[in-house]
Amino acid sequence: MHKTAVGYAIGKLLQVMGMLLLIPLSLAIYDYPQVSLGGMFTHTEIFGFGFAILFALLVGTLLVYLYNSGKNLQGVKEGYAIVTLGWLGLTFIGSIPMMFWFISTDPYGWSNLFLHFTNAFFEIMSGFTTTGSTILSDIEAAPRSILFLRSLTHWLGGMGIITLAIVIFPAMGVSGYQMFRGEVPGPTKERLQPRLTQTASILWGVYLLFTAAETGLLMVGGMDLFDAVNHSFATLATGGFSTENSSIAAYNSDFIEWVIILFMYFAGINFLLHFKALRGDLNSMFKNKEFVFYTGTIFAVIIIVTTVLYFNGLGQPEHVAEHYRNGQPTVEAFSSHYQAQTEQYESFYDTFRIASFQTLAIITTTGFATVDFDLWPDFLRFLLVTLMFFGGCAGSTGGGMKIIRIMLISKFGLNELKKLTQPRLISPVKIGKQAVDDKTMMNVVAFIFLFILLFVIVAGLMTMFVPDLTTAISCSIATLGNIGPGLAGVGSVENYGWIPIPGKWVLIFSMLLGRLEIFTVLIIFRPYVWRK
Repeated sequence: MHKTAVGYAIGKLLQVMGMLLLIPLSLAIYDYPQVSLGGMFTHTEIFGFGFAILFALLVGTLLVYLYNSGKNLQGVKEGYAIVTLGWLGLTFIGSIPMMFWFISTDPYGWSNLFLHFTNAFFEIMSGFTTTGSTILSDIEAAPRSILFLRSLTHWLGGMGIITLAIVIFPAMGVSGYQMFRGEVPGPTKERLQPRLTQTASILWGVYLLFTAAETGLLMVGGMDLFDAVNHSFATLATGGFSTENSSIAAYNSDFIEWVIILFMYFAGINFLLHFKALRGDLNSMFKNKEFVFYTGTIFAVIIIVTTVLYFNGLGQPEHVAEHYRNGQPTVEAFSSHYQAQTEQYESFYDTFRIASFQTLAIITTTGFATVDFDLWPDFLRFLLVTLMFFGGCAGSTGGGMKIIRIMLISKFGLNELKKLTQPRLISPVKIGKQAVDDKTMMNVVAFIFLFILLFVIVAGLMTMFVPDLTTAISCSIATLGNIGPGLAGVGSVENYGWIPIPGKWVLIFSMLLGRLEIFTVLIIFRPYVWRK
């Protein structure tokens, strides 16, 4: 591996991050108009952002200067190393302002430095990977600049900050296609244009268009500009960070919920299909088997969830009361919460709307919530966990294993079953009329094997840090699949702040593995990769 190539590219990425942090810094300064210029940097948020920007630009510029000779040393190994190490570096930079804010709100301040760094790194990694798992118990107490930072990391991580860097610095010169492959989700990375910069620009153009459209519609629904931008960032990135403690439920608006349902659906679709559809080529979308399977699965699950909830209602109160919660509520508090939740399902329409919202929020891995779905019957809780493995389409901003892989492994299994009774049968796996080559099929099988294996390992490790098996299992798939909320102790009305520091670092690594699709991260642990 040419380490100079890696150093040069990471330097460029740090420069990009430093410039992007000017946006929340400007918001922090705007929110303190009465403060003099000299006293601005005594405010924690302003100082934190200023320090992070200065650090990112200085270190980034130094790396670019020192390793300028490596900018044209392209290679596969360098590409994957840049993606993994770049994401870790960007997360570190992003966590600096949040860490300073945590320190300022803690009476013990710097004595809990490692705890605050861990919490900040967890929150920003959750943002960049579009997981949406939060350690904040009172989101509304955070300054607007910190809330915007969380949403900005969502939005950047959704389409990929390295993909953005390729647009900003088309002459980065370092393994552009390998970085693109390592960051864009899915087993295939189709190009619309022969030049990678053009493809990346198209993806970001569509992404911007949808973000602007959703922001406008949410403002029509009653959100102010700040909340509309933040929730649009979280929706299109399938992230799930909200500016409200009760997430989307805080707005109590059917219109806002349906807008977010629509854009969660869009976010789970391959963005290259969106581009073709916007150009008038709707046939490409409807001929795409992954899109058809994705849409069909969503409708089927919505029907099942609506039917069960409407005719059966929530789980039995004496049963769901036994679900683990961090800081178990009193009998009176739980009874009041259960009754309030029950009243939300009074009509068929309300049940259908809730079922639609939560189904889209989970299968697209957005993770927003309008209800406490941990009160649902066990069958539906199991169904939600199953959806966490699915995720969105390849080339979308969704997490999970991806719909195309679910389709391929299912077809592969059925083919193998046929061959047991028809040994001479030659039946390649096909998606539509196109046969899938053996190399792609083996890659899919290996990915799913590793995904399941890592899920088991993370769940096993988390049993040492949380006192409940359901919590350990669900937080593992919720982070590896980049969903956000899980069940029990990390359910839709809970948070991850109570998990011990070692458990948080396990989940941080799990989030990174899930977003960069396992291979990109694991490959840098091979000694061969680092040899020249």
